[in-house]
Amino acid sequence: MTPPAKEPLQILAPNPSPLTGPGTTTFLLGDSHVAVIDPGPDDPAHIDAVARAGRGRISHILITHAHRDHSAGAARLSRLTGAPVLAFGDALAGRSPLMSRLALEGLGGGEGLDHAFAPDRHLRDQEVITTPDWSLTAWHTPGHAAGHLSFQWGDRIFCGDLVMGWSSTLISPPDGDLVEYFRSLERLAALSPRVLLPTHGPAITAPQDRIAELARHRRDRTSQILAALRVRPDSAAGLARRIYAVPEPVLPIAMRNVLAHLIALSQIGAVDFTGVLTIETVFSTG
Repeated sequence: MTPPAKEPLQILAPNPSPLTGPGTTTFLLGDSHVAVIDPGPDDPAHIDAVARAGRGRISHILITHAHRDHSAGAARLSRLTGAPVLAFGDALAGRSPLMSRLALEGLGGGEGLDHAFAPDRHLRDQEVITTPDWSLTAWHTPGHAAGHLSFQWGDRIFCGDLVMGWSSTLISPPDGDLVEYFRSLERLAALSPRVLLPTHGPAITAPQDRIAELARHRRDRTSQILAALRVRPDSAAGLARRIYAVPEPVLPIAMRNVLAHLIALSQIGAVDFTGVLTIETVFSTG
């Protein structure tokens, strides 16, 4: 279905950071029936601006995933507008058995999870939401978050945090899963979008090139980690310090990404560890 000529309205939340880039972009789509995609943080001024822009016509509030910079403002916006909140599920929905087990065993993470998030309606993979103004297909695209959805609008896809143009995506277990991330990149590429609309940063007008670049980046990082482990066993924390050239405040993000790679490598038997898995657990190539 070809989308209408009118472009979605974008309202930028005032929450810039190393993880959010310029901030959270809230998208408003439609005229008589307005969809809000990712209302963003629970910032009263931002949510009021979104509600005013909806002109009393907001009919759906759609969430790509339950991280606070995307979903925390949903409840406030729903109270202001009466519109239901639609998402894959709560903050823990969609976790694989492995990630669920690691979480139960005490693997840290989840700092950005919106534990209070409770959608009014759960969306299934490939479910279509239709109004007289627009039609959106929900695609389950885990990797950054277990319950991550991307919303296809004609030849454009609102891709949340799965693909960004200015940065690679944080994959922080047990919420993030590198194996699922690769699968979701492949799925997104197979949909052949003309444009990707991430929640952070500008539109991506060459989606296939960017998707391929991100997959290649992850494969290269895997090679770096294996090469470093062949020199000596190390933890995700130690490997991040050896591999990444980033300022100290950004190192915790790098550590989480390295941990995601190590978990994926352990699933195929390329690396091994003993004991309870933490950021300080030592891995070896066996």
